[in-house]
This record gives sequence, structure tokens and C-alpha cells, in this order.
Amino acid sequence: MTTVNIYLSFNGNCLEAFNFYKSVLGGEFSYVGTFGEMPPQEGMPPLPESEKSKIMHISLPISSETILMGSDVLEFMGPEIIQGNNFSINISPDSKEEADRLFAGLSEGGTIVMPLEFAFWGAYYGMFTDKFGINWMINMELN
Repeated sequence: MTTVNIYLSFNGNCLEAFNFYKSVLGGEFSYVGTFGEMPPQEGMPPLPESEKSKIMHISLPISSETILMGSDVLEFMGPEIIQGNNFSINISPDSKEEADRLFAGLSEGGTIVMPLEFAFWGAYYGMFTDKFGINWMINMELN
């Protein structure tokens, strides 16, 4: 079943925010990873030490269908975080074909930020902003 979840972006306080959400919503983090743990990426400059402890991805399951997810934005990589652009809608389809269909359809007339490709964390992943200015992520888990 395809699921839809919210993905939040932060200016360096992602872990603090998620610890707060966890204290209110309960549960346990299913994943916490920092940028310093990320393998080197072709075409990406080396990370400054100050960026390595920032959260690359964190997941807090809220129910069997809902996961609150987030990350910090690296200063040199993304647009400045301002209220209104600090979230994305994440779709997790069941198949590569469905991921391709959703990505092509929803990104039509928009701006592709990262084309769909196989990612180091074991997913088929891509990002775009639709023609209405809404940020989307397609993340099909491979395992």
C-alpha cells in the first residue's frame, strides 16, 4: 500500500525538535542518522566538521501507517529554511513502476530537485517541487 507522510526540515535543531515530538507523541525512533555517517557522494564537497553532527534523516513512527520524518538542511546545500518551505510530502510507493508514475505525474510543470535514482540507504528516491510550489519526495524502500 502506498503511504503518504510529512517530512520536516530544520536549521540544525532537528534532533531537539524530534526529541520533543517523541516526548509528546511517544514511540521510539526507527532511524537516526547524521550527515557525518553518510558515505562520500560523487560531486559533493567534503562536509565541514560543523555539519557532520546534523541530522541527515530521522524517523518517528506515529502509527502503523504514519511516520513523522525530518532532517537538518546543510547551509551550503539547500535553500534557507523559512516557515512555509520547511516541509515536504513523502510518498512511499510499493513498486518502482508506481514510483516512476507518481514522480512523472506530480513533477510535471514543476522543478526536479533530485531525479529518481537508487540511493545509498536502500531506496529508489527522488525530490521535486510541483508547479504549485509544494515540495515532494518519492521514497520506495528496496528491502
